Amino acid sequence: MLVFRAALTVAFVALLPIAAFPSALAQSAVQASAQAAPSSTSQAESLTQRHVAQIIQDVEAAYQNGLDNYHNGHLAAAKSNFDYAVDQMLTCGIDIKSTPDLNAEFEHIVDAVNTLEMDALKQGNGLAPATEPTPVGLANDVTFSVDPAIRAEAEAQLKTTQSDLPLVMNDYVASYINFFSKNKAGHATIVASLDRAGRYKAMIQRVLKEEGVPQDLIYQAVAESGFRPQAVNPRSGAGGMWQFMPGDAYAPPRSAWYDERFDPEASTRAYARYIKYLYQQLGDWYLAMAAYDWGAGNIQRAVQRTGFADFWELYKRNNLPAETKNYVPIILAVTIMAKNPKQYGLDDLTPDPPLVTDTVQTDYSVGLPLAADLVGAPVQEVAALNPSLLRGATPPDETFTLHLPAGTKDIFEKRIAEIPVDKRRYWRYHTLAPDETLEDVARSFHVSVSEIADVNQLTSISNLSGVGAVIVPVAPASASSSTTLYRAHRGDTLVTIADRFGVTVVQLRRWNHLRGTAVRPGQKLFVAEPVHIHFSSQHTRHHSSSHRSSHHTSHPTTAHHDGERSSQQTSKSKNTRNSHHPGKVSS
Repeated sequence: MLVFRAALTVAFVALLPIAAFPSALAQSAVQASAQAAPSSTSQAESLTQRHVAQIIQDVEAAYQNGLDNYHNGHLAAAKSNFDYAVDQMLTCGIDIKSTPDLNAEFEHIVDAVNTLEMDALKQGNGLAPATEPTPVGLANDVTFSVDPAIRAEAEAQLKTTQSDLPLVMNDYVASYINFFSKNKAGHATIVASLDRAGRYKAMIQRVLKEEGVPQDLIYQAVAESGFRPQAVNPRSGAGGMWQFMPGDAYAPPRSAWYDERFDPEASTRAYARYIKYLYQQLGDWYLAMAAYDWGAGNIQRAVQRTGFADFWELYKRNNLPAETKNYVPIILAVTIMAKNPKQYGLDDLTPDPPLVTDTVQTDYSVGLPLAADLVGAPVQEVAALNPSLLRGATPPDETFTLHLPAGTKDIFEKRIAEIPVDKRRYWRYHTLAPDETLEDVARSFHVSVSEIADVNQLTSISNLSGVGAVIVPVAPASASSSTTLYRAHRGDTLVTIADRFGVTVVQLRRWNHLRGTAVRPGQKLFVAEPVHIHFSSQHTRHHSSSHRSSHHTSHPTTAHHDGERSSQQTSKSKNTRNSHHPGKVSS
């Protein structure tokens, strides 16, 4: 079963080895700078080394503060610490790639930040979708029989069902059709997945067609994620609609700012290319789907052991792990049901409307709260349109396609031009309500009236006639540990506090055991979810260069760094998903 942005224990334990490593780098850099020769020819180099050492020490301090805050459940403060640590390196003025110590520090900190922000930090800002089982996760936990009547009816329907995938009917497929038709939870999961598919169906089928693979492979996303673009498997770290591991050879790119495994179109294109590769290697779509779940090398070895390049033969001979046995029949069952909706009680679906957006290309960092302000949309809506962003902002000095609500591109570009490029990550744009004063705005955003007046070149702070909106110079969050608790000011309500910290009123009420929207001046409120982390030996991550023999172990496996990738094909089962190793099909 998948969990969405909530694998707190896994994320924290995964970071423990990283925590010590940068400290060693810092010590190494300090020693290097101390031993540098003071000759005139090396003076500049010595100064650079000392600068690098100081940067690493500063980064380490912020990073360790972040780990402490994370460990204590202060997610908002931890996010601030980690943002500060990364920003120190990005803005230091030194070429990171050509400076070994700084580059090593950057790579490890970025990996740590990605893990935390992907698995935990969004849990505290209202942007994470609710947990829901996938059909595979639900069906793997139950046993059920074949209904002869359902099988007979399905066989009859199959004769007139059109599909660009080969579809078969047998007891294995029929048993899942029975489960998803008659079991209340099973049917509800299929309905929710297919409703959600409406948002992405046109895009997915377009991409599958462009990449030359069957369009009915869209139903593999039902098994993988239920069409949730931000789905994360907490046991393995596989993520996104198509459940790629970080570092998979076919996975979309990621950085300190984004992870395109969570971008619906980028991940769909990566999936299409990978499943096409598997089909070319194995020559059969069922084996290709099984290889996507278990690993191409494992399927190839099973074929070599048995002499059968046929999924159903491998199934009958128990040459597949249980989850992979279920995986392909579930996809076929869902495909058959989706293409015959009336027969299976799916004719009253209410698919989500197709996703339609405007896009703008940014080469600067703009915060999603500001983007939402500029187009007059809730920040949750803009965040949902950009699920690959890890830090609530677009990356600086790199082109990024920012998705906006349809019809808002022109107003975004007009309004963003009024804000200095280096202020777009934190500043806000506020449309004035009738009778609203600068004092009201200043109180809401916790800035001074004079700052707002100066930035907007207002000659009067009392007469706002003709002023429809103001730019608010919100200061960047510091790297302190105090941002998880907020002391309410006079005039604050839960609504204004929720807007300030990018959370929802419902979350504030839950975290602080409140009912209404009023708060008392001086009242302390949690503005990030208090989290209690429990350590367990079964969540320890292991680096291994070989396939794990048990497919139902509770120990998650680790995605290897590119330089550490094994020469053997490893498993991608959702229970123990490992990195893909295309090109290494046979051992």
